[in-house]
Amino acid sequence: MEKQMTIRINTILILSCFLLTFGSCAESQGQVPDAVQRNFEQKYPGENDPDWHTDKNGNFEANFKIDGKKYRADYKPNGSWIETERSIDEDDLPKAILDVLEEKYDDWDINEVEEVQHHSKGMFYDVELKDGKDKKDVEFKADGQIIN
Repeated sequence: MEKQMTIRINTILILSCFLLTFGSCAESQGQVPDAVQRNFEQKYPGENDPDWHTDKNGNFEANFKIDGKKYRADYKPNGSWIETERSIDEDDLPKAILDVLEEKYDDWDINEVEEVQHHSKGMFYDVELKDGKDKKDVEFKADGQIIN
């Protein structure tokens, strides 16, 4: 009797794991529209294993690495590319941006820095600043011009 109970529990556990594993794979594979996947593959040929997520706006985010660097590319559900971001170190910011930060935001701490390639804004740097409880994002062109 005890042996039969153990077999039933093991069978249920194995079936549950099977369903969870293949069910979640099918869900994550099925949720990325073909247009999004196709445009991602065109923009990043050879990158065939991104981690896909959906953001709060219903856009699709691909997280992937190129040469060991982490990237995130965002796409609209119709497949249109929105932007690609990668985190960088503060020291990698252009000098013109560092000068503006020192001049205008000297009392703020730099929390995060991203290099962004955007479909309409082009290349810019997004610097997240923090002052106590206050946070703000300031977007810069490479020449130090603030664009937001």
